[in-house]
Amino acid sequence: MIDRSSTFTGQSEVQGDPHGEVFDLVGIGFGPANLALAIAIEEHNETSPGNEVRACFLERRTEFGWHPGMLLEGSTMQIAFPKDLVTFRNPTSSYSFFSYLHEHDRLVDFVNHQTFFPTRLEFQDYLQWAARRVGTDVRYGTDIVSVEALHNARGSADLFAIRSADGSVVHARTVVMGVGLRARVPGWATESARCFHNHDFLFHLEEMPSPVHQRFVVVGAGQSAAEVVQYLHTNYPQAEVHNVFGRFGYSPADDSPYANRIFDPAVVDELHAAPLEERERLLALHKSTNYTVVAPELIEALYAAEYRERVRGPRRLFMRRASEVLATEETSAGIDVEIRNNLDGLSDTLKCDAVVLATGFEPASLGSILGDLAWDTPVPPVARDYRLDLPADVAADVYLLGGTEKTHGLTASLLSNAAVRAGEVLSSVLERRLRKQSVERAEQSVEHAGTGELDRIPNQHTYATSEAR
Repeated sequence: MIDRSSTFTGQSEVQGDPHGEVFDLVGIGFGPANLALAIAIEEHNETSPGNEVRACFLERRTEFGWHPGMLLEGSTMQIAFPKDLVTFRNPTSSYSFFSYLHEHDRLVDFVNHQTFFPTRLEFQDYLQWAARRVGTDVRYGTDIVSVEALHNARGSADLFAIRSADGSVVHARTVVMGVGLRARVPGWATESARCFHNHDFLFHLEEMPSPVHQRFVVVGAGQSAAEVVQYLHTNYPQAEVHNVFGRFGYSPADDSPYANRIFDPAVVDELHAAPLEERERLLALHKSTNYTVVAPELIEALYAAEYRERVRGPRRLFMRRASEVLATEETSAGIDVEIRNNLDGLSDTLKCDAVVLATGFEPASLGSILGDLAWDTPVPPVARDYRLDLPADVAADVYLLGGTEKTHGLTASLLSNAAVRAGEVLSSVLERRLRKQSVERAEQSVEHAGTGELDRIPNQHTYATSEAR
């Protein structure tokens, strides 16, 4: 253990450390999940004077954003607007989507629109509106490199040091990981100006060299892939668009009422308590509610476009079913894409202007930030309140807002449960704080009874950070 010669006094700073701010809670990442938590904390603090939670959120980006590279014209949300940042937790909140509409003088117009599904562009504007309004401490442009447990003289770690790339550090009794997902990139792909993941699609199009071959390849069979295909087919009227996927055709998303119940907040209780085998069985059965599926109306639109071309020509839209990309090779004029049809085993090579990887996402690696606090297992041990199981000598807490699908269900990385989950995490933080305070008071009473001098001794603990465990 390395002695860092810093002393925590229980106040807002660690003595001897100019960056030693101490917070009750520090959120890493400031996307919708931690934004919902920030709002819940603000509303709690307003109604609970004397029991406030001092929080700070650290975000790598320089401003709030929610998939800005996929705000395609006309694309709509796949979840209903009441599943916003607050409504399922607090229907009277001023941060609801309805409140946003009212403030922007669009409430009546939206109701007349008779839809539960706003455009993605409008929902992004709602999220940005909420991020601007919330009065929490958000530090943009802060790239976190590590979270380290600080051990006191008793050998217990009841504080974390959160270090950023610029050398600054803040301290927290609770860390909430809301780092989101990372793009899944196939092994054959090398990302470049001509080969890129769809999450920054619009930005890449702006940077892409001018089309020469008038041909694009889109890899994937989910909603994002279909939306990219439609966008390219519409906005590049001279270009061919080849959609390559391993399925025989698009599968429709199941948004029927009974299937959608798997996203209900109460279902998290059932799934978390269920045996692992049963939970995995149910999640596999209902993947069609979210993964590698496409909205039926978009399937119909693309099929109609392809059929019109078969009737009148020329052919520009090609569905390369039961196929896969074997390799790509960039040239000075474009990118060559080798595609194999797995039905007959034959391959051909297309000279293209770009390859768009609509290949999905996966949970971000926690080990790169949490180090030895993270678990190197397929199913990290996460309690029902989203709290990560930590070593016995760590009394501080880490909560996961994401990466918990295998323990908590399909809502782990979606907006559907963001509001309720934020309330559950905050309740857990408050409850555990009260419990720890009770234990500390009991210990102090015992010490006071034994020495009679505890009230004259400052409440100070010397902390050290562990190199490895």
